[in-house]
Amino acid sequence: MAQASEIVGLGRTGDARVIGVISAAHFVAHYYTLLLAPLFVFVRADYAVSYTELGLALTAFNVVSATLQTPAGFLVDRLGPRLPLIGGLLLGASAFAVAGLVHSFSVFVAMFAVAGLGNTVYHPADYALLSHRIAPNRLSHAFSIHTFAGMFGSAVAPPTLLLMQSHWGWRGAFIGAAILGFMVAGVLALHSDDGARLETNKAKREHDDKSAGWQLLLSPPIMLNLIFFLLLATVNSGVYNYSVAALNALYGTPAAVANAGLTAFLLLSSFGVLAGGFIASRTTRHSLVAIWGVIITGSALILIANVDLGAILLVVAMAVGGFFSGAIMPSRDMIVREVTPPGSFGKVFGFVTTGFNIGGVVSPLIFGAIMDHGNPRLVFLVIGAFCLMAIVTVVTRPRPRI
Repeated sequence: MAQASEIVGLGRTGDARVIGVISAAHFVAHYYTLLLAPLFVFVRADYAVSYTELGLALTAFNVVSATLQTPAGFLVDRLGPRLPLIGGLLLGASAFAVAGLVHSFSVFVAMFAVAGLGNTVYHPADYALLSHRIAPNRLSHAFSIHTFAGMFGSAVAPPTLLLMQSHWGWRGAFIGAAILGFMVAGVLALHSDDGARLETNKAKREHDDKSAGWQLLLSPPIMLNLIFFLLLATVNSGVYNYSVAALNALYGTPAAVANAGLTAFLLLSSFGVLAGGFIASRTTRHSLVAIWGVIITGSALILIANVDLGAILLVVAMAVGGFFSGAIMPSRDMIVREVTPPGSFGKVFGFVTTGFNIGGVVSPLIFGAIMDHGNPRLVFLVIGAFCLMAIVTVVTRPRPRI
């Protein structure tokens, strides 16, 4: 109820409209990230290519995103966040429309690279707009709703894409997804930005005096935030992609039970994000919130590694771990903001959220090798170890000098 009342209050100040538009863009970003996964088998059959060849599209998307997201952050700080965000939406939507319309596998892969370029602006622009436009006492709520919208985009992508595929084929699903991006870009283009422009220009002047680009990004507080994001991304990727197989190999857990546990982790993580926004709005000790969230998440997964809990307790343990992994996220974002000088939100958030891409690359290498060596228990223990390392990055974070 408190969360709902805050949102009603936001509407009176115009903040709700800003949060709604930016959250819609974040929804699209996550929707596009999962665009290929549910349609993989149909695209592969149409082009008669191998899994490895089709995987090149995902590789192109992620390599471009990881490489250019920080430069996109610099662009956001230079131009302001609104125009780059509109451009990223249009670029991604156009790329997927072309991929659906043109019957060429090389064009298909190239368009995923173009979509990866569009993907680079979402985190820098979203966080910069929210940081510039939302009142400080509401910012943690804004971050939590923004994150929840992205998670919701990931959740609805598979069923809606498969529904479109059943009616119009995978190409029709791609075009339908492109229409979504064009629509959100249009809404954002119609959204008044006068206040944001004034605040961005003011912040840019402050930025010119207080930071020095890469020197800021390579400073200890920002680097530790990058590592923190990377470790959390690796933890979540390990749970998402390997917990079901690891549970089956470790305890003979039926696939239905293991998937129920994973579903509980994902579902409660979404609710945890909203609860985390409520918590973060009522404390300035965001590091403490993050530490306890990581401790509880890691403890739940280490318990699973060492005890065969049975079906019900396994689902409960996964749900607890998921809830607190989500509750971390608004405080995680506030930790980054409090070490970022005005005018640098784009580059800093662009830089630290590159940890998501890096974690997504290294996680399969680590956990895949562990499973190949027949040690499923180690999957959960390594996840717990990464949680411990994440705690260290928060505890040792130096006081910002910016």
